[in-house]
Amino acid sequence: GKQFLIVGIKNKATYSVVWVPIRAQCHYVNKKWLSGILTNWPTIEIRLHKFRGLRTEQKTGGLNRLLKRDATMLKKQLSRLQTYLGRIKYMKRLLDIVIIVDQQEEYTAF
Repeated sequence: GKQFLIVGIKNKATYSVVWVPIRAQCHYVNKKWLSGILTNWPTIEIRLHKFRGLRTEQKTGGLNRLLKRDATMLKKQLSRLQTYLGRIKYMKRLLDIVIIVDQQEEYTAF
């Protein structure tokens, strides 16, 4: 019942960081580490909620009803959020365990 996150943002670790969490059905970060995922959970939770809302709007066609300029801005924002939060979009609470791949080079990140 614990939630855990696997982090590996180096090119060498990207493939294994994608393959293992999908099999284990857990969260992972393999693009860019957003600062505050662990320390500023309320802000990340708001961003996740906004991301899920934008994805719902896109799937239902709500973005097509907006002005072209507004729809383009929201699509850019959705694309950016997908890059940063796409792998953790189903997180509901703060994580219990964080696994860092290639920690020797990333010791300053934490």
